[in-house]
Amino acid sequence: MVFEKVKAILSEQFDVEEDSITLDTSVVDDLGADSLDVVDLLMSIEDEFEIEIPDTEVDNIKTVGELVKYIEGHV
Repeated sequence: MVFEKVKAILSEQFDVEEDSITLDTSVVDDLGADSLDVVDLLMSIEDEFEIEIPDTEVDNIKTVGELVKYIEGHV
């Protein structure tokens, strides 16, 4: 469920097919996100899941799988 929502957000934000996004997809390397894109993404994730991701955690989240795992651990 979390993965599906994250895929939908990433697909819309980065204009990629949902089917091309896997748990191993790198937000920066595979989706081409820059620092502003990452901030926008995290704001969308925080709104969707009603959580707050501290700046200190952002550096630990490199892949879609790590993002999903973080969300699942904090909702």
